[in-house]
Amino acid sequence: MIGKIIKGKSFKGCISYILDKENAKLLGGEGVLLNNTNSIINSFYMQSLMNPSLAKSVGHIPLSYSKDDAPKLTDAFMLKLAKEYLQAMGIENTQYIIVRHSDREHPHCHIVFNRVDNNGKTISDKNDHFRNEKVTKTLKEKYGLTFGTGKEKVKTHRLKEPDKTKYEIHKTIQTALKSAKNWNQFRDTLNKSGIELKFKYKGQSNEIQGISFAKGDYSFKGSEIDRQFSYSKIDYQLQKNSREQSQEISQTKLDYSFNQSSALENAGSILGGLFDIQPSSSDYDSDREEYLLQQQLKKKKKRKGLKM
Repeated sequence: MIGKIIKGKSFKGCISYILDKENAKLLGGEGVLLNNTNSIINSFYMQSLMNPSLAKSVGHIPLSYSKDDAPKLTDAFMLKLAKEYLQAMGIENTQYIIVRHSDREHPHCHIVFNRVDNNGKTISDKNDHFRNEKVTKTLKEKYGLTFGTGKEKVKTHRLKEPDKTKYEIHKTIQTALKSAKNWNQFRDTLNKSGIELKFKYKGQSNEIQGISFAKGDYSFKGSEIDRQFSYSKIDYQLQKNSREQSQEISQTKLDYSFNQSSALENAGSILGGLFDIQPSSSDYDSDREEYLLQQQLKKKKKRKGLKM
């Protein structure tokens, strides 16, 4: 289960797109006239006039599920999940419709809601991307839905802008974080792919508060691309890479020193052995031994002659 939050200005464009899809099925709605597409559009538009200062009053959330969950995702269950999602996100006391589409291999539906509630107040979107991830995870755990393996499974060739650029940036950041040991190396890798890195500073100070990435006509905060791409988390990963590299270098030096020491010890043993060789039996000289024996006998005879 994945939710994607979109904000827009035109109820007509959004609702027409959702309801005019082939085999689109209206699962439910609240606070709108469901007679036809025009009556739904007019209902949303009239309520948005209660808060004309809100530029983007259209709330649009596609909810997508794994194709592995298709057998259990009946219309009734999909409607139940969408309503629970809205409640958990704090999208209450306002108009909405829930429409199921069948144009993809994975089950999905679209929620359109009015960001101007029934009292004319704006429904807060504070931290809505973080809350969206938390809510979808909770619902998956609650109902035993399939957890995906991440953005790697996304079929990028089917993405439209700005999502296509967002995923291109995501992939490049992942690659850069595998090897970069500092911010300069990280920035260089991004620049090679045409991605610009920008820091957000606190006031007029040098304290970094956030980070964003831009490519072409699109720019995204790090946390909008992935929760792991905030400034603090990227900085932590770069420092970790640097520490690991330092440890590898130290270990390599230690191994080299040990190997050099062992080599010297082995050489010393070999050289020492060369100067500590004992004579073998092949060095025995029988003639020299006989000569020495005769000389000793002569000395003894002389000593006896002197005594007599």
